[in-house]
Amino acid sequence: MSEQNKRPAVDPHIAIFRDRIAAAYAEHSIIAGDLQARRAAAETVRAPWVQGGPDMAQRIDIPAERGRPRMRLHVPATESRQPRPLLIYIHGGGWTVFSIETHDRLMREYADRSGFAVLGPDYSLSPEAPYPAALEEIGAVLEWVRANAADFGLDGEAVFIAGDSAGANLAIGTALRERDAGRTDLRGLLLNYGAFDPRPRGSWRLLNGPDYMLADDEMAEFWRNYIGDRQIEHVPYAAPLSADLLGLPPTHFCIPSGDILADENLELAEKLRDAGVSVDISEYPEATHSFLEAVSIAPLAGQALDRSAQWLQEVAGIS
Repeated sequence: MSEQNKRPAVDPHIAIFRDRIAAAYAEHSIIAGDLQARRAAAETVRAPWVQGGPDMAQRIDIPAERGRPRMRLHVPATESRQPRPLLIYIHGGGWTVFSIETHDRLMREYADRSGFAVLGPDYSLSPEAPYPAALEEIGAVLEWVRANAADFGLDGEAVFIAGDSAGANLAIGTALRERDAGRTDLRGLLLNYGAFDPRPRGSWRLLNGPDYMLADDEMAEFWRNYIGDRQIEHVPYAAPLSADLLGLPPTHFCIPSGDILADENLELAEKLRDAGVSVDISEYPEATHSFLEAVSIAPLAGQALDRSAQWLQEVAGIS
């Protein structure tokens, strides 16, 4: 069988999402290297997919302060134990694009489906703020949570960290930094199609191109923006596949099979298990990178969000 024939089919609803995203980007003429125009286009293209979805009991925008980025807290209307457990959700975008605006619906979906409050940090982007700037900012977010959780009705002893793509990288990188600092109070990690190593795996070649929402040259550019030309040993929290993984909290993986990052996600899950970490994996054979953002039209995305929400509740002991 040819390699082309081994490429997974794409769920028809996710294919609609993919094609509409591509068509929307095609409407923008962006000069190579114009990051501001690229970011503005990304916000515009993603905006229709953020509309609708669950209403929240509260949406609180918290301004930036002393090394901590601005944040958005979503408190769902669904019942939950009081104080509420908290999910810190770190948006993706290759450390280069996107924001808490592009991922606002995804955060609300997690809040509504899990009963958790969801806090999104609008961290600084690369290449202007390369590694480890975003990690340091998210560390400051955790300090803020520890100091202020009770004031917002949050359970400071039930804090989980999640993210998609580059956000998943920042989530596990944060967990590694916290562990190495002797802070072991994080309850869990939720990793959606994460980028965990700059070295290509087989899935980079097999699933490269527009059919699956992410290309190898784009991913390589994102890594250059984030870590520059530094070797992996000099950026220990950026490449968790090369890190000591002992002592990390329970971890859930959402892995679309149609994603150039699929192999490194499966590899990281195996290494976490070898390190004694409790690992839960959900694979989606007809899904692509970024497929969760298609939740407004793709039942498969809703199923994946439900499964992750169920895992959060189980680990938090509120199922």
